Amino acid sequence: MRTKPILALCSLCSLFLASLFLIQSGARAQDSTKAGDKKSATQGKTVAKPQTEKQRKAAEAKLKKELETPYKKWENEEVIYIISEEERKAFGRLQTDEEREQFIEQFWLRRDPTPDTEENEFKEEHYRRIAYANETFTSGNPGWKMDRGMIYIKYGAPDEREEHPSGGTYDRPIEEGGGTTTVYPFEKWRYRYLEGMGNDVNIEFVDPSMTGEYHMTMDPSEKDALTNVPGAGLTMYEQLGLACKSDRFTRTDGTRLGTGQMPLPASMDQFTRLEQFANLQRPPATKYKDLEALVNSSIKYNLIPSMRVRVDYIPITDTSVYTNVTVQFDRHDLSFKDNKEGFSSFELNIFGRVTNMTRRSVNNFDENLTQSIPTEMVSKIDGKEIFQKQIPLPPGKYRLSVAATDRVGGNKQTQEIALDVPRLDDDRLSTSSLILADVLEKVPTTSVGKEPFVIGATKVRPKMDATFSRKDTVGIYMKLYNFDQDETTRKAEGTVECQVVKAVSGEVVAEFTQNITKPQDIIEQWLHLTDFEPGPYSVKMKVTDHKRNQTLTPSANFTVN
Repeated sequence: MRTKPILALCSLCSLFLASLFLIQSGARAQDSTKAGDKKSATQGKTVAKPQTEKQRKAAEAKLKKELETPYKKWENEEVIYIISEEERKAFGRLQTDEEREQFIEQFWLRRDPTPDTEENEFKEEHYRRIAYANETFTSGNPGWKMDRGMIYIKYGAPDEREEHPSGGTYDRPIEEGGGTTTVYPFEKWRYRYLEGMGNDVNIEFVDPSMTGEYHMTMDPSEKDALTNVPGAGLTMYEQLGLACKSDRFTRTDGTRLGTGQMPLPASMDQFTRLEQFANLQRPPATKYKDLEALVNSSIKYNLIPSMRVRVDYIPITDTSVYTNVTVQFDRHDLSFKDNKEGFSSFELNIFGRVTNMTRRSVNNFDENLTQSIPTEMVSKIDGKEIFQKQIPLPPGKYRLSVAATDRVGGNKQTQEIALDVPRLDDDRLSTSSLILADVLEKVPTTSVGKEPFVIGATKVRPKMDATFSRKDTVGIYMKLYNFDQDETTRKAEGTVECQVVKAVSGEVVAEFTQNITKPQDIIEQWLHLTDFEPGPYSVKMKVTDHKRNQTLTPSANFTVN
């Protein structure tokens, strides 16, 4: 009876001792942990290892990838179709955001048709095309990723667009074999001219999946939905027994046309189609090739330092403006070739191109200037060689590029100018350019339209550098348009006031006034410089239509030596 309580008491003692041991062990462990933490805290700064070179480069690459995201989007989405391979490689070598920003700025400047204005029409048009492509050609993928979007972004709207959005019955043209068939949805785009591809460029897009995802094709027969249906959709040649439908599958020109042995037009030749397809994948040229060659190699040849280009506008109608392009050179900058007959001659080639905002060619001119003089006079030669081309243009903004080559000496020069051809509105007073000329004279009727520098019945040769001597006479020329008329007398009521002032002091040194009684009139005045002191001057015009209460104030500067 006494044994059980003793055993129970021993068990309780054992349990108490075990618990006490565990508590003491835990306390020692906790103290050890705290000591270890304290030791780590005191030694953490000295024992931490620096990043290895590999870790540092990996961190930099990760950060660079994060920072490059907007620039990669710019490269791979926004300008993917217009950036050249050279530009892409150069962009990939850039290291900082500042360099990338500068690159992007220069990228758009190289394509700006009017770099001397705040607007970049090319850039604005490019993003407008992207927006239009996304609105119009999206189907599964964004419109800019589709083939139609690519072509539209690169070349703009086609001059002609043939659409078959539902497919259905289609009469083939004879060059595709003729006959009637059923087709998938397709479109044909035609451009009258594309730089680098020539005239009459036709592009075909087909949607064989009927999902709206048109793709560009080189095979004119790909749109034929009955190609694989025996005996269906026969071409005219197959109906006449001149071809067999099974022959379509053994052709070696990359098509399945049912034309038999009939030769294809040159435009459908397999190599022509392949070349066009490849060219359409390339980014459009930044500059025209002939002028680009000069720009890219400008450090490899001597320049013609004295080349000057001037542009004047002479409105003819509300839809046509004569744009007079004048180019001048100092003769002593030209090279002469001995003709071995006591004479020497120079030969100068001038090429000009006018393009619109989308870089399509509007007008070209090419002129060859040459002149022979006695060889002994070459070292004493002085004076100017001047050329003018009159180009009719509709109102709008253009870009003029002029390149000149000295055929004897090999020297070259280029210049680009923004053109802002004015619009002639019937209800607004307008003027032509104000021209200061060194030649201002009437010409015979037989010379009108045949000689250079002739405007109407007057020869007006602009003084390119606007620098005169005191023995010279300045010709002042300007045309006036759209003075309002009195309903009863049919006469206009206007005045033209002209003042010639010293540019520095503003002192008036000469002036004249001309009354205007016709809707259109001309200012032709001579200004004698005998009593003018050397220095800069300004010709300030004030043209007033009293009936409409409209005033224009054109001006021009010149210098007296």
